[in-house]
Amino acid sequence: MHPLKPSNLVFYISCGLAFVFLMWGAVAPDHLAKITGAFQISLLDSFGWLYVLAATGFLLCAFCLIFSRWGDIPLGPDGAKPEFPLLTWFAMLFCAGMGIGLVFWGVAEPTAHFHDPPNGEGETPQSARLALQYAFFHWGLHPWGIYTMVGMALAYFQFRKGMPGLFSLGCQPVLGRHASGPLGTAVDVIAVFATIFGVATSLGFGAVQISGGLSHIFDIPNSLTTQLFLIAIVTVLFILSAQTGLQRGIKYLSNLNMVLALSLLFFLLLMGPTHFIMTVFPSTFGHYIQNLPTMSLNLAPFRDSTWIHNWTLFYWAWWIAWAPFVGTFIARISKGRTVRQFVLGVLLVPSLFCAFWFTVFGGTGIALELFQDVPLKVVMETQGIEVLLFTVLQQYPSGTLMSLIAIFLIATFFITSADSATFVLGTLTTNGNLNPPNQVKFTWGIIQSLSAAILLWSGGLKGLQTGAILAAFPFVFVIILLIISLLKSFQKEARI
Repeated sequence: MHPLKPSNLVFYISCGLAFVFLMWGAVAPDHLAKITGAFQISLLDSFGWLYVLAATGFLLCAFCLIFSRWGDIPLGPDGAKPEFPLLTWFAMLFCAGMGIGLVFWGVAEPTAHFHDPPNGEGETPQSARLALQYAFFHWGLHPWGIYTMVGMALAYFQFRKGMPGLFSLGCQPVLGRHASGPLGTAVDVIAVFATIFGVATSLGFGAVQISGGLSHIFDIPNSLTTQLFLIAIVTVLFILSAQTGLQRGIKYLSNLNMVLALSLLFFLLLMGPTHFIMTVFPSTFGHYIQNLPTMSLNLAPFRDSTWIHNWTLFYWAWWIAWAPFVGTFIARISKGRTVRQFVLGVLLVPSLFCAFWFTVFGGTGIALELFQDVPLKVVMETQGIEVLLFTVLQQYPSGTLMSLIAIFLIATFFITSADSATFVLGTLTTNGNLNPPNQVKFTWGIIQSLSAAILLWSGGLKGLQTGAILAAFPFVFVIILLIISLLKSFQKEARI
């Protein structure tokens, strides 16, 4: 019998560990929730500083590369042309990187901050400004800075140096020969697990919001049973999409998602408080940039840090857990672009779009509460945070139609994210194969969906958050190794 290849070893170890987790959640969901919840609290109390410093450090690295002498290095052979047109590239970046989360939290997060701000009294003009400012903070430069550094390192080693798209080999300039041994295998398994739980968190949010929308429009029970049934339906759809490959399924769905998302955005912009939105956006964005250093390093050491733990640290962990998935995917679609083009495209454009998205959706929700006394707080407390988007849409003409479009958009985002993740997991567990076998993608598709279902079953939305936070912790160290390896390789290339 031939010994297992390293790629097979990563696949079998990852599948085995995933199976243990799934069985634990299926047999003893309460025990799973108790143990992981306690570990999460301990982790955030002891290492919250690590998430904050890491996320800010990755962002600073990305900004420095824009102005560095390495900015003209192509992510591919000299003279290589980009594989995808610019607009398609942006659409694929957006759908892979934020998708479901933007729709779920667009109204919900600013509304929650408006009533419970990080400091001061809620339901005031000051808390309204802070609500949008922190939504920009959580969805803006920091997450895209993380994605930028991971994606660039993978693209550089894969297309410039001709290495397979594995995190272990990307760390080779630091790890040396250990990158091909047990240590490298451990790095790849950590990346696989971060991907599973990072994506499972988003899929769970998507299922919860689709269920909430159907409940709001058609009075279908917004229950765990409905959510699990929706996960099963969409799983079949995204596995079918995954079989068509990157050039067809993901590309077409990404373009469709962008059209639907923009339709929803412009509907609220034009039908909602347009003047308020356009006035609030530049003002709040200015406050965001002005206060970015303070927010970036704030851990509230001299007061209650519960808010920071529940929001900022959760987000940083979620984005770090998403980084192997998004990084691998955007590396795959970015061959031929220069380092500077990559950073500007991945870091700045999506950050601006996310800020404007939250201004339109969150600003509309806040305006309804401030000026029209629409009781969004009551809706949030009685029906759930996932229903807020549909409540806001129903305040305007054709609100039911737009709610149906929103549900369809969430479903297609669900399919796109899961589709992309099956491709990434397939690549990570087949020695960097850019066209992983369908049976491998099928296996990871099932595991992803079951992981989302188990997290929901064992803890609901809190369970989803816990999964992301725990998966992110070891991957922070992988990203650090990857960035050091990238900078060492840039220095070496500059000397040649």
